[in-house]
Amino acid sequence: MTSGHRAYVGIGQVLAELRDDFPDISPSKIRFLEAEGLVQPARAESGYRRFGSGDIERLRYILTAQRDEYLPLRVIKQRLDAMDGVTESSPDTMTRSELLGAAGADEPLLAELEAYGLVRRARLYGTDALTVVRCAVSLREFGIQPRHLRAVKAAAEREVTLVEQVAAPLSRQKGSREPALRVARDAAAHIARLHATLVEDGLTEAGLASAPAGAGRYQSVPAEPDGREAAQGLRSASGR
Repeated sequence: MTSGHRAYVGIGQVLAELRDDFPDISPSKIRFLEAEGLVQPARAESGYRRFGSGDIERLRYILTAQRDEYLPLRVIKQRLDAMDGVTESSPDTMTRSELLGAAGADEPLLAELEAYGLVRRARLYGTDALTVVRCAVSLREFGIQPRHLRAVKAAAEREVTLVEQVAAPLSRQKGSREPALRVARDAAAHIARLHATLVEDGLTEAGLASAPAGAGRYQSVPAEPDGREAAQGLRSASGR
């Protein structure tokens, strides 16, 4: 190993090491990632790419982030820059094409979501837009289209209005905004938990969910501040 000849491998060996976990990996994919600045393999005198173990692990990280987190390359590069100690950073935003790719959506679906106000059309999109589009993609598998989600948006807007009414007196006071923000967070969490509990209770009455043993009405969802557990029961009803 002192000569360094075995420290680096060619692109064929890289493909062999990664293909079990990432069957779609290809030379063109690796060249594209290099062109985007996410990986920088060494070059032999002949011009062929030579990959070290660090390059292979970097590729594995990139491919995993794409597959498991559906992250656009812009966000993955930001993470890699942070890992490399690069201090410059930018918000987790993406272009329209990056949003479509990360969410697995098509242009007509995004356009319809924008038409119904579920996503705000912009030059760059954030992680909230990504979440909405991903949910719309999943719901479309059940025949639920963006037009059907207008009721969800309307309900959310009414809930936001309630929270604003609660936080308004504090937000008008001089000084720190933290009290108003804290009240808004807490009120929103309670409303979200109540909303999820009422939906699950309705599904239980319709025979589409199982109420926990010994639970009364509106008590099937654990009371956690962030409301994440509230969604768990709904997932059980859909089998996901």
